[in-house]
Amino acid sequence: MAASDSFFRRIVADNSINHFFAGTDLAHLLAHYKMFISALLGGPEPYTGQDIGAAHAHLCLQLNDSHFDAFLKHFRAALQEVGVRDDPAERVMRVLEGKRNVVLNRDRAIMQSSCPNAIRRSP
Repeated sequence: MAASDSFFRRIVADNSINHFFAGTDLAHLLAHYKMFISALLGGPEPYTGQDIGAAHAHLCLQLNDSHFDAFLKHFRAALQEVGVRDDPAERVMRVLEGKRNVVLNRDRAIMQSSCPNAIRRSP
């Protein structure tokens, strides 16, 4: 999946977010990205990895909107690089945007179990 490879190259090169991947098995992570994106796009490969909120829960005090925005920027650029048309690209971007609160662990249950000392905003 060319878009996944392009996306991954971009996030690993971005100093604003690449520190989150320090010490990570990048080949394993790329395989999970490909599986996740395939499932997200309705492809034949189901995602069997960890729930996206749980996968990012250990970063709950570090991740913020600027990090998620960088992720989206790189994903959009990767889709454009491999020639994904505007309509399908926008659909994918909307789905990814819909994952923002889960990835940033804004779900109250996840916050309480993963970040018990985090400062929580009232809904």
